[in-house]
Amino acid sequence: MSIVIAVLALGGLTLALALLLVVANKKLYVYEDERINVVEDMLPHANCGACGFPGCRPFAEALVAGKVLPGKCTVSSPEGREAIGDFLGISVGNEEKKVARLACGGGTNVARNKATYEGLESCQAAALVSGGGKGCFWGCLGLGDCQKVCDFDAIHLNEYSLPVVDLDKCTACGDCVEVCPKDLFSLQPISHQLWVNCKNLEKGDEILEDCQVACTACGRCAMDAPGDLIVIENNLPVINYSLAHKTQEPIQRCPTGAIVWLDPKLGIVKGRESSKIIRKGDREPGFS
Repeated sequence: MSIVIAVLALGGLTLALALLLVVANKKLYVYEDERINVVEDMLPHANCGACGFPGCRPFAEALVAGKVLPGKCTVSSPEGREAIGDFLGISVGNEEKKVARLACGGGTNVARNKATYEGLESCQAAALVSGGGKGCFWGCLGLGDCQKVCDFDAIHLNEYSLPVVDLDKCTACGDCVEVCPKDLFSLQPISHQLWVNCKNLEKGDEILEDCQVACTACGRCAMDAPGDLIVIENNLPVINYSLAHKTQEPIQRCPTGAIVWLDPKLGIVKGRESSKIIRKGDREPGFS
C-alpha cells in the first residue's frame, strides 16, 4: 500500500508541475513577428556591426519594430535595401556609407626604419619592442595585422607594405581600428575626401629624415582652408567635417603631401607643391 501511495503522490506531483509549465508557457509566451525571419534572410548576413547592431538578426528585429530604416545597412545593395523597404512598407532612408581610413602614407619607399625587428610577424608584437623600430614613432609598421583580421578581404598591403582599403568591400566593421597598435585606422563617411594622411606629432623638418611624407606642422593647409575648416592641434592638422569640406585648396601648398584628397577613382591625390616621390624600392634603414 505504501508503494501505491508513493507512486500516486509522485504522479500527482508530476501532473501538477506539467500543468504549471503549460500555464507558465501561456502566460510568459513572447510573440515573435514572423517577418523578422523574412527580413533577416534579405540581409547580407555579414554580421559586421556597421549598422550599429551586433548582427543581422538584431538589426532585422529593429527594422520590423520600426526603430531603424533599411538604409542603415550600408553593406547591402541598393536593390536589397529597396526590397526590405517594400516588404515592410517603409521608406529606405539615407545612410552614408562608412569606410576605414588609414592616417599614414609612410610606406617602405619613403619611411625609414631605425632598427630591424625580428620576431612574430605582427604589428602588435613589434610595437611592444621599442615601438616597432620605425623612425617615425607614429607610422604604420606594415606587418599586416589589419589585413589578417579583415573578414571581408577589404585590406591588402601594397608593394611598400602599406595597407590599402578596398572601398567596395569595406563594411566599416571596425576590426582594423581595434587591431592597429598605432591607432592609424578610423571609420569615416566616404564623403570625407579631404584627409590628413599622417599622425606624426613632431614639429619641424627633422622628421623628414625618417619619413618624406610626414606632416611638419607648417600650417599652410590651415592658412589656405576656408574659414575654420582646419586648425593645427598638437602639431597636426584637424579637419572640421561639420563645415563644408569639398575643397582641394588646403592640399595644394602642402610640401610633403601629408594632407591629401581621396578620389574614388584616382586614389590619393596630392597638391601641386608636394614633393614628388620617385623611389621605387625600399628606403635604406639607418639612424638619423
